[in-house]
Amino acid sequence: MRNASRPTGSPTADTFRTNNFDLLRILAALQVVLVHAVDHLRIPRPPLWSLVQAFPGVPIFFAISGFLISASFERSPRLKSYARNRILRIYPGLWCVVLVTVVVASLFGFDFRSLRALFWLICQLVGLIFTPQFLKNFGFGSYNGALWTIPIELQFYFLLPFFYLGGEKASAHRTTIFRIAWLTFVVAAFLYAMNSAPLAENTIEPLPHKLFRYSFIPHIYLFLTGVILQRGHAQSSPWIAGKGVYWLAAYVLVHVTMPGSAQNYVLGTLLLSLMTVSTAYTLPQLSRTLLRGNDISYGVYIYHGLVLNILVELGMGRDLRYLPLVVALSLVAGFLSWRLVERPFLSRKRQTMHAVTTGAHAVGAT
Repeated sequence: MRNASRPTGSPTADTFRTNNFDLLRILAALQVVLVHAVDHLRIPRPPLWSLVQAFPGVPIFFAISGFLISASFERSPRLKSYARNRILRIYPGLWCVVLVTVVVASLFGFDFRSLRALFWLICQLVGLIFTPQFLKNFGFGSYNGALWTIPIELQFYFLLPFFYLGGEKASAHRTTIFRIAWLTFVVAAFLYAMNSAPLAENTIEPLPHKLFRYSFIPHIYLFLTGVILQRGHAQSSPWIAGKGVYWLAAYVLVHVTMPGSAQNYVLGTLLLSLMTVSTAYTLPQLSRTLLRGNDISYGVYIYHGLVLNILVELGMGRDLRYLPLVVALSLVAGFLSWRLVERPFLSRKRQTMHAVTTGAHAVGAT
């Protein structure tokens, strides 16, 4: 990772790119895996379940995305390189999991030899995620429930360049625009949360409500929180860097003391976002030491739904012993996705990052 305002190799650049985001993403992905496994396999809730529920993975993903993607865009010399990097990050893994799903579902007797199946497949490959009627009986009723966040993430990617139209990317005026947008969408998220749970995945849901939940509007305040923290150089802030324990305590206090409400959700996820970035720059070498550069979180996230559907089709569930099995299989799938699909494509991003320079500044992607 390289800071847009510093030469490559500067202390600020090194501080920015040395972080725990890969580790935080895998923990967030595993939180989603555990919640979905308990729900869809009807597994009894294990001990300390309230602790698992206290740290929802999706808001963590959105905040990290805002932090890293905005930094990537500010380093990109052209919109084309930004778009290329985003495509390389999302689509190869998505295409692979969709095609693997088709193969697996076919083995369980589902027929994809029709125009409606072809239309569905094309939609999935471009990121328009939905479960067609002919797959409603596959597994737990959604061909891969976790993929609902992919269209939202793609909307974030599409909208971000519009915030930078006109003027210098690093200007103070630009930061003001982000702050106004952030406040606007915090209010929108609060109003939405008063009437609906933003992370709910309802089996029976009116189409207009579902489309709104799939839009950026209820979620982009988390992405913008990451953007603002990135533009404020959170990695070197004395209030954030190295203060992960304090922000964790603040988040837990709010989570425990405030009742379930719109205020709790919005304020809680804002604190969760701040805690996430602070933790990323607290003992920042930890991720590199533990993971050694392997970022398997995306693969774990996109494959665990397929793992669950396979177990449901095989009649497995209702037993706590299946929980570690789901986690283990998801980790294996995530590792294979990273080594065989994601990393080979992402290496093209890294080649671009090293090849494209402007003056003394290296420009590249997350």
